[in-house]
Amino acid sequence: MPCSAAIVFPGQGSQHLNMLSQGSILDIAQSSEYSQLVEYCSNLVSLDFFKLVETGPGELLNRTSITQPVLLLISYLHYQRLIEKINLDPILFAGHSLGEYSALIAANSLTIEDGLNLVRARGLLMEEADNGSMAAILGLELSVIQEVCQEVSGKHSFEVQCANINTPTQTVISGTEEGVQIAQELCINKGAKRAIRLNVSIASHSSLMKPLKDKFSEVISSINFKLPSTAVLHNVTSGESSNIDELKELLAKQLYSPVQWVQTCQKILELKAPVIECGPGKVIAGLLKANGLNDYFSTSDVNFYEKILEHVK
Repeated sequence: MPCSAAIVFPGQGSQHLNMLSQGSILDIAQSSEYSQLVEYCSNLVSLDFFKLVETGPGELLNRTSITQPVLLLISYLHYQRLIEKINLDPILFAGHSLGEYSALIAANSLTIEDGLNLVRARGLLMEEADNGSMAAILGLELSVIQEVCQEVSGKHSFEVQCANINTPTQTVISGTEEGVQIAQELCINKGAKRAIRLNVSIASHSSLMKPLKDKFSEVISSINFKLPSTAVLHNVTSGESSNIDELKELLAKQLYSPVQWVQTCQKILELKAPVIECGPGKVIAGLLKANGLNDYFSTSDVNFYEKILEHVK
């Protein structure tokens, strides 16, 4: 009996050392079937893939232009193991930020090699942007956070905006160092339970990334995309694209637009199907639960295959 499920992929921030061995995918990564792909990724980042993922150093693994292709390949290997082990019938794909590229690869919209080149270029461009900051705001309504961001960006002439609308009670803001700092303080004053500065110097999904759009659009235009064979929900709209041009435009806009994860989870919830987080870590599982999705599984769970096969029975 096939397992009908929505498949979601994690984004940057889910990476960690030992992703292969702890994720039970070291054997598939070392197999002859994927050796050329691993070598391809190693050449792309000019580092030994296995050594970097298993032993670090963590500073290199967390460098945006390296993290993105490495994490993409790890998530891809998780998906290959998944479809190898179970009779999977994906009914929808989605991914958080970088994870959107994993979703498009799984839905046969682009090849893994093109995906690796694309996100490597994306990471390098992001590193060219002006330094910024990000912070997670907990326990405050989105509308209030949006008002704070507008006030800071207008009155104080700093750039700050909502970047990841993750759950009804967790929104990540992004922008200039000063803008994020002031917005954090205002959010606390307005009742936020916590405002946690993230350990990043890149203001993802903010207007600081907008100057990169034209360069990234050129990279995107060089890639041969197909319309997904299974529905893929985009971060910018939480909906599907109707044609290739729209798909490319949404990927370019994603650089500086908020990740609409709450809306994405609402659409997944309507399917009334199990959700599989496919990739390292369990960050997405936490976000799924916080958005009211309780029937979920993570491929990084040591007992994942026992649980999912029991579920399929």
